[in-house]
Amino acid sequence: MPDTRAAHTDGAPVPGGRHGPDGAFADACIARHRRLLTEAAGAMATRGYWAAFEEDSSAYGPDAAEAGERAFRARLGTSFRLSQPGGPGTTGPAPDEGGERSPYGFDLGISYPAPDPDLLLPAMARAMGPWAEASPLARASVCAEILTRLNSRSHEIAAASMHTSGHGPLMAFHAGAAHAQDRGLEAVVGVLGEQRRMPSSVLWRKPVPAGSETHEKVFVPRPLGVGLVIGGSVVPTWSAYPGLFASLAAGNAVLVKPHPRAVLPLALTVQTAREVLHEAGFPPDTVCLAAERPGAPAAEALAARPEVRIIDYTGSTAFGERLEKSFPHARVFAGKGAVNGLFIDSVADYRALLVNLAATLALNSGRLCTTPQNLFVPVSGIATDEGIKGFDRFLADLGAELDLLLSDRRAAADLLGAIGDRPTLDAWRRAAEGRMGEVAYRGAELAHPDHPAARVRPPVVVRADVGEARLRTEVPGPVSFAVPVPSADAAFAAMREGSEATGALTAGVHTTREDIVRRAERFALDCGVNLSVNLAGPWFMTQSSVFSDVHGAGGNRAAPLPDGTGAFLASRFTVVGIRRRMAEGSQGSA
Repeated sequence: MPDTRAAHTDGAPVPGGRHGPDGAFADACIARHRRLLTEAAGAMATRGYWAAFEEDSSAYGPDAAEAGERAFRARLGTSFRLSQPGGPGTTGPAPDEGGERSPYGFDLGISYPAPDPDLLLPAMARAMGPWAEASPLARASVCAEILTRLNSRSHEIAAASMHTSGHGPLMAFHAGAAHAQDRGLEAVVGVLGEQRRMPSSVLWRKPVPAGSETHEKVFVPRPLGVGLVIGGSVVPTWSAYPGLFASLAAGNAVLVKPHPRAVLPLALTVQTAREVLHEAGFPPDTVCLAAERPGAPAAEALAARPEVRIIDYTGSTAFGERLEKSFPHARVFAGKGAVNGLFIDSVADYRALLVNLAATLALNSGRLCTTPQNLFVPVSGIATDEGIKGFDRFLADLGAELDLLLSDRRAAADLLGAIGDRPTLDAWRRAAEGRMGEVAYRGAELAHPDHPAARVRPPVVVRADVGEARLRTEVPGPVSFAVPVPSADAAFAAMREGSEATGALTAGVHTTREDIVRRAERFALDCGVNLSVNLAGPWFMTQSSVFSDVHGAGGNRAAPLPDGTGAFLASRFTVVGIRRRMAEGSQGSA
């Protein structure tokens, strides 16, 4: 057996290296966040419930919400300043060109630094050097400092999320701030674990006839290059933070290219990251922003740059697959469109099912990538604690529950949020007017009590037949299809077709029969789709618990690599081995 001696030193490329240009700042971050990182790693290992950042918005102080709103309002009509390399002037896409206009009815009017890739990317490549030389623990601790400072700005970021993505206040605080920050920390801790998987140094001895062959070996995690994060418009921080912080923790520089309708939440993120990096003595150009010029999409031009070696994207299937096929020099992590299905076979508490499903369809106007689009119901009806509920009876009961849920105008507006993009509004209109099929439910259009110009739209449920092509295509927004099926096998076959044609992130089943659960599990395992069984009460199949659930199972087109898994994390760096032959009898330095 070989005689080895290993050590985890968390040093720079050779054991004993410094923690970064400002060793004192990094050491302070390590001390300050050691417990946070340890607890997060423990939560990822056990997959029990744990959260780093408080999701109760009132816990941030009695004046925090008002201060965050003031900070947001103070930015309207101003120039967002970042001292990063770039061309002269600023850019701020006009609302009629797809720029930032609040779905609640007003223009943000914010301009951002004009990115010049010929200046920006070489500067980022240079800036990455000192960051890459820091230890994995130092980088993780500085990332934790960035996230805790973002957490202190949660109400400001929530306001920015509300008025770019159209979230209601609760959704804005959760998905825009606290839960997004948890996802960022999950990525940081996951990368730290992957980089510590191998010892940083080892003294290797192999017996040979003349004695022993002795080598000192050092294993050095090294970044790939610049990571490009192409942001989405629905949940910009929640979807961007895993890739952003995973690439950053791995030692890469990160260029953030927000969606032109949702720049501000990610601009605030970049601003905070640059401030912390500067205080730590690292070049702030390790993280930069690339806001698009009006009428000049920038994502593909940036992706084509040789400095870019990692691409994270959230959005449409067509564009995500174009990125995957067109840029082989980069590792692409694309979260794409999804057609999610729910099969309702039988339930022990029919009223609880209706309450849960109504809220699931209404939450954030059905725009979440995990919202069920296709609702499959047995032709023979649903067996319930109230007797058999036929297809038509179920639709009538679901409609009544939606009416009740949305009867309070303020509560309904907060739950639904406002829709700001034309494709979603157009899809809703086509469905509501019967151009997608017979309308089974359409709620009344709502006027927002505080924002008269807000476009608030209730769910629409359309009847469809199993096997129709439209069940295999993603429809944006609050549009669902109710489908009678002859059997459970027919429901799962239709879900499989949607997964194969477009992709799926989630699937759900309600049943009191164990054989149906087994068939649902087989479908989920075969298609790589996360499955929810008999969810009721306050937890919806759209929700994902950070540090516990895996977002995107990775088995189909919707999410080839699930967030938080080894493949998603470890693909952002390489490991270089350096070995040195030691003289006989040497103890080495390991």
